[in-house]
Amino acid sequence: MLNTLKSLYNDFQLAPAEREAKKRDAAGLPFADPGIDAAVAACTAWLGRAQDCSATADGGVARDYHVAKGWATSYPETTGYIIPTLLTLGEEARARRMLDWICAIQLDDGGFQGGKIDAVPVKSVTFNTGQILIGLAIGARTLGDAKYLEAMHGAARFLRDSLDPDGCWRSHPSPFTHAGEKAYETHVSWGLFEAERTAPGEGYGAAGLKQVDWALGKMQANGWVNDCCLQHKDRPLTHTLGYYLRGVVEAHRLSSEQPYLDAALTMARGLVGALRSDGALPGRLRSDWAAAVDWSCLTGNVQIAESLFYLAPLGGGEGFVKAGKGLNAFVRRTIAVEGNPDLVGGVRGSFPIDGEYGQWAYLNWAAKFAIDSFLVEKLI
Repeated sequence: MLNTLKSLYNDFQLAPAEREAKKRDAAGLPFADPGIDAAVAACTAWLGRAQDCSATADGGVARDYHVAKGWATSYPETTGYIIPTLLTLGEEARARRMLDWICAIQLDDGGFQGGKIDAVPVKSVTFNTGQILIGLAIGARTLGDAKYLEAMHGAARFLRDSLDPDGCWRSHPSPFTHAGEKAYETHVSWGLFEAERTAPGEGYGAAGLKQVDWALGKMQANGWVNDCCLQHKDRPLTHTLGYYLRGVVEAHRLSSEQPYLDAALTMARGLVGALRSDGALPGRLRSDWAAAVDWSCLTGNVQIAESLFYLAPLGGGEGFVKAGKGLNAFVRRTIAVEGNPDLVGGVRGSFPIDGEYGQWAYLNWAAKFAIDSFLVEKLI
């Protein structure tokens, strides 16, 4: 009775749009999968709308669309790694607008701020710089613009030169996450790997591999990873686990060295073993790969699916392909392809939408990772 009264009180506190969204998702996941092409088209259009409707109207991509608050201000971190997705899709004009904005907000030391563009304090942050570097490196390589190349070198040098001797970044943490070491910054190393591909010979790749070597020390025998979350080390998000896995995968792609592949396969097998009967992953996982929550992080689902597709022919086998397709299908079933233009093509932070991660919001990086994973699935 007490829990029921508490739930009713909590619902009473919600905005009408939040109550409606909760009610809709409580009815369950829609049965129909719109298919890869329809989902990619819808998500691509939604990202364009997120750029055009950003509350700061600056060329960056709005962090999210909140069902009660509307469009947020631009988010430098994820705008950075949305750029390669748009270039893949042939959306060069939009990608250039994002790149020009990114170059304009780069700090004097080559780094980039954490949080949304209107967040304070404004200071260089390792993680956000690494994510933006992915877009700068691929943008410079694809478009051949000297301005983007210069900005890329600035960000890459900032990361290369601030790496501690043991391979961990500690000197420029985000003010918006818990203090301490971050194993998921293997995803920062991916930015250095892209910089190495664009401008070899500067030590960017070696610095990234040194960090991944350090991060492999955080992995347990069953593939679970310590210090791999924004807030809760004992029950990390599948989103940050997905960041970690992709960084290790990219270390293998760059170096072809077996230890990176072995580590990625070990972690991926643990994740596949944690799949729910509906094909999704729980939003948070414990050290024995048991579910820590009853909601699913949609971003984590598609991130992990894409890595599974890469690992399938390298030892994961058909089981990884099946798992990746199941993860993608779950996310596609949450994507509207008609209706309210602010929602069509958007991807929730959580399903149901009142889950802890990205609560009540459609996140720009969720749409980006969904497109990436769906396009890889289409090639299989």
